[in-house]
Amino acid sequence: MGLLSRPAMPYTNVMNIASPIRTTGHTVCPHDCPSACALNVDLEADGRIGRVRGSPDNTYTAGVICAKVARYAERLYHPGRLLTPKRRKGAKGEGVWQEISWDDALDEIAEAFVKAEAAHGSEAVWPYFYAGTMGQVQRDSIERLRHAKRYSGFFGSICTNMAWTGYVMGTGALRGPDPREMAKADCVVIWGTNAVATQVNVMTHAMKARKERGAKIVVIDVYDNATMKQADLGLIVRPGTDAALACAVMHVVFRDGYADRDYMARYADDPAGLEAHLKTRTPEWAAAITGLSVEEIEAFARLIGTTNKTFFRLGYGFARQRNGAVGMHAALSVATVLGSWQYEGGGAFHNNGDIFRLNKAELMGTSFVDEDIRMLDQSQIGRVLTGDAEALRHRGPVTALLIQNTNPVNVAPEQRLVKKGFLRDDLFVAVHEQFMTETAEVADIVLPATMFVEHDDLYRGGGHSHILLGPKIVEPPATVRTNLFVIEELAKRLGVADRPGFGLTEQAHIEHMLTASGWPGYDTLKQERWFDCQPEFSTAHYLDGFGHADGKFRFRPDWQNGKAPNKPPVRLGNLGPVASLPEFPDQVDLIEVADAEHPFRLTTSPARNFLNSTFSETPTSREKEGRPEVMVNPADATRLAITDGDVVRLGNRRGSLRIHARITDAVKPGVLVAEGLWPNKAHLDGEGINVLTGGDAPAPHGGAAFHDNKVWLEKAAG
Repeated sequence: MGLLSRPAMPYTNVMNIASPIRTTGHTVCPHDCPSACALNVDLEADGRIGRVRGSPDNTYTAGVICAKVARYAERLYHPGRLLTPKRRKGAKGEGVWQEISWDDALDEIAEAFVKAEAAHGSEAVWPYFYAGTMGQVQRDSIERLRHAKRYSGFFGSICTNMAWTGYVMGTGALRGPDPREMAKADCVVIWGTNAVATQVNVMTHAMKARKERGAKIVVIDVYDNATMKQADLGLIVRPGTDAALACAVMHVVFRDGYADRDYMARYADDPAGLEAHLKTRTPEWAAAITGLSVEEIEAFARLIGTTNKTFFRLGYGFARQRNGAVGMHAALSVATVLGSWQYEGGGAFHNNGDIFRLNKAELMGTSFVDEDIRMLDQSQIGRVLTGDAEALRHRGPVTALLIQNTNPVNVAPEQRLVKKGFLRDDLFVAVHEQFMTETAEVADIVLPATMFVEHDDLYRGGGHSHILLGPKIVEPPATVRTNLFVIEELAKRLGVADRPGFGLTEQAHIEHMLTASGWPGYDTLKQERWFDCQPEFSTAHYLDGFGHADGKFRFRPDWQNGKAPNKPPVRLGNLGPVASLPEFPDQVDLIEVADAEHPFRLTTSPARNFLNSTFSETPTSREKEGRPEVMVNPADATRLAITDGDVVRLGNRRGSLRIHARITDAVKPGVLVAEGLWPNKAHLDGEGINVLTGGDAPAPHGGAAFHDNKVWLEKAAG
């Protein structure tokens, strides 16, 4: 490229002219959300985007998107957007930068990687990424460089593992009923997701069922949030006690004759064993664990027991608790005891990942994989960077990082370890980003990245059934580059650009992925905008048998050896206390149970106007969210002499932080909720909520238990 070092140019209209100019662009929301919404984007005469809308033509998006994406122009044209490559001049984190050319920046990154490999072997370099974009090409091309260079492997554990594992342990496949069937249900159970804030399209279809069919909406969560306020029956459970509720509900279903025994005889592995196991799992037993009343549990069981068309929409809250795999499996089992799968508008859905069957071998360079290369856990980046021998798999240090699509200094567990690791003098860090995130602030080289309307990519919606094309609809600023560009340029400098899969454009990668997977090619997708991949009813509802070899749903999952979508490599084995997982659905307190020293359970739930750490830079999102706060029940506040707006301190063995208290009965006594992943610097002491979260691997396949923290609470001194 050879761009000369020069002062940052203002991001003007001239820099962003689309050709030809149209009135509407069609693309896809790229963010880490199961909805992957189809978008219509207003294109102004000057080449800038205007309002972003949900496509009314897409039957899942149905014209509805979240407010934060609707105002995406605020983010695209933000004055703080990164526009030029930068080299650190002062100490790490000091904030002193020098603008440099793209060529110089890429040369320095490649040189640092070569030095790291020469000193400690290829595993000293760790390409680190995640879901800042869900586009297949821009997100996953980094894997091709990793495998071609034999850099340390990446076990992406931070978001999905407990939920996916629990679901597939039961069904044998990561798929389920068409999510659009929620609109045909007579009861929609939204369990473990604040859909109003995080998956607005779930509410679109649930509310349609209510309006057109008189359907009841049940919401199960840990506090009275925006989704709970839409419920006909809202059940607020203590964090990590979902399995107890599910077991008590199944107890009532068996006891009162609601169980579909004929269905279970055909489709389940051991209904008799499950019924015997549940004899002591009474509503009284569950009430003491969950904090619900016996009457609430009985009412829920009676409602779903008398409603064949009950659709269980199971969310990612299960992936945030150490016993989340067990909780997901237990909730899923309720649908099988009822036989809900048989009915249109019935069954249980979590994610449709298995239906898309995208062949990404060329994109990700899987033919280059060396099985001896170590696999490092994304969630344990703090331990990896501070030299923890187990986290490093008893091999050498990581001394160089390339980071795309994620902000670990803010989002990763054990934040103090993470920050300490990033501040190592012997660690080289290159960050490719859209804004100067807190991870970029401690980098050595920062590269400016395109946003989704400025590049081509392919998307699939885990929360629905579509493969979608997200074409470039405006030109990016002249000085920013795509993720694919960075990978390709580094491959040239590192001597692997001649390997298969390199040297292709985004459109070529999309074409190859689609045709290798048996789908029509790029041109067809461009014309149609999306492919609907939803299987036929009998497959989606498992009426041809569940995904296990015998076609049976597993009430007795094989936690040691059973199917799971994201297992760690065989050489690592299972993770966490697998031996403690139960034979049948049950409450297991692998969570951080509150104790005398830490009497509160803290969850760090999503905010409506942020998406992880994304959107926290936009003025409207920050204004609407206000400031970092922790919700405290009035009874707890009175006991601790805390009033609304007071500064309090939360802490556990990992650290402590100060934060403002919001006194509200939205949370139950003994439970604290801190909404939103605010930047660390937005907190009173410059340390964010993930100071309090742990990086230990939950059973059976790891993850990050962000909503599973025992803490103490006190009014801050002074």
